[in-house]
Amino acid sequence: MAYFDFILNLAGLLLWLNWRSIRFDPLTKRTPATLMGTLRPATPGKIQRWYLLLFLFAMLGLRAVAYRWVVPFWVARLDVGVVTRPFRSDQFMGMVLFSFASFGWVLLSFYIVLLLLSLLRGPDPIHRLVRIPLGRLDGWSPWIKLLLPFIGAATNWWLADWAFSNLPPPLHDSLAKHFQSGLLIGLQSYLVWKFPLGALLSLHLLNSYIYFGKHPFWNYVNQTARTILRPLSPFSLRVGPVDFAPVVGVFLVFFAAEEAQQGLQLLHAILLHYQK
Repeated sequence: MAYFDFILNLAGLLLWLNWRSIRFDPLTKRTPATLMGTLRPATPGKIQRWYLLLFLFAMLGLRAVAYRWVVPFWVARLDVGVVTRPFRSDQFMGMVLFSFASFGWVLLSFYIVLLLLSLLRGPDPIHRLVRIPLGRLDGWSPWIKLLLPFIGAATNWWLADWAFSNLPPPLHDSLAKHFQSGLLIGLQSYLVWKFPLGALLSLHLLNSYIYFGKHPFWNYVNQTARTILRPLSPFSLRVGPVDFAPVVGVFLVFFAAEEAQQGLQLLHAILLHYQK
């Protein structure tokens, strides 16, 4: 069921991205005075933007119904790293909360990755794919964008935690416990960055030894990876024709993420101990 849930979350993410990007479709703003204006879309009619959001909410709602009545005696788990929330399938409201919260975490993680790519500021036209879903956030100050993952994750989890606590049997958690959970999730959100950082450095290493042509994607990968590796520039990591900087970069990224994960788990255990 976890794989099925993940696939539906990806489908929901695609619906969300289509909703965000359909207004940038050149065929929706064609004018007769231009060559683009003479083109007609192959589809019989134009999809209204709000249809996509309607499909998304309908899919999340129907998924909750399916989990409640098609998959009995199942315990769904919302795993966000430090904190894991179980949801029983025999509680319909719990399945509704799980369905929306599971997609919400995927959507939030996606935007956290976009904020990282916005901070790295790679070249166009690939960076345009980051700018479209982010909108005006892409032009904000780097310091604000650096704080947004913590603020967004902590605030959303703090609000969701109130709803989770009201599921039967109600937990009646204290305000301090809700605040601590939000703090942990806010810090945990930065660990999502290890995956795009590792992927960019690995692709840069691959392209260093295999020529894939002058495609804008590889230009974006190489320039963004050089920005990531800039803190290692004072060190000589090249041995003959071999540059070990990407390898060292990948190691440092995942090593730091693993150490940070252990630190957050220790902090979580300490907070739980003092709550007893």
